[in-house]
Amino acid sequence: MQAPLVVARGRTLPEAWERSLAELARVGERVFTEYGEWSLDAPAVIVVEEPFAEPRVHLKGIVAGSLRGLEEYARQVVYGSCEGATELFFYTYHERLRHYPVPSFSPLTGRVAGLEGLDQVGAMVEKLLSAPHTRRAQAITWVPWRDLKTEHPPCLQRVWARVVGGRLRLHAHMRSNDALKAAFMNMYAFTELQRVVAEAVRVEPGPYVHFADSYHVYERDWKWFRKFVEQIESGEGRRYWRTTEEYRRMAGL
Repeated sequence: MQAPLVVARGRTLPEAWERSLAELARVGERVFTEYGEWSLDAPAVIVVEEPFAEPRVHLKGIVAGSLRGLEEYARQVVYGSCEGATELFFYTYHERLRHYPVPSFSPLTGRVAGLEGLDQVGAMVEKLLSAPHTRRAQAITWVPWRDLKTEHPPCLQRVWARVVGGRLRLHAHMRSNDALKAAFMNMYAFTELQRVVAEAVRVEPGPYVHFADSYHVYERDWKWFRKFVEQIESGEGRRYWRTTEEYRRMAGL
């Protein structure tokens, strides 16, 4: 049996996300989960050719309690501005990318004396400034001695960046990604990180590529998912696309 694979490409974030959902509906397979329910699942590769082209926001992709949640989530990922997230999930993406825990050693005993925070994004920027074509500019989130034992390990595993043709490309690699209720917000936030890195490297942002080992929709959401895919295929989904300015006005930002 041929393994399923979602391959979707779009000019904008809303377009690429919609196409990925339609493709998941077409090729996804039923896979049982550790949560005791089925999922529709496939690996995925999603390419956004112009991640900052408008319209940039898909209202259906904001699953955060309020419209403000999209911007708040993006700020948390990029700047670490969400109080209490570390206590709830034992990590935040910002913490892992900007303050990755590495051991410090006592000069007297040679033993581990504590943990220090490593700014991986800062190191990525330095590497890209010295060698824009490098294949080594990446930041990881997985901390084995923590994450192998927790019920809430990070879904994002790493980000990778490279300058090609004077524009910064960013790749984000997910081990697990709820296609319907998380993927759009993830992609929006990670492209905001792409913007920050591009500005630091003094180039324009280029394409964004989103990889997911498990791109899935839970059984509890299948009815909603099927209805949304029907809207996507008919073109009706486009009425939920908004420019950044329109979104911010709607959200009162």
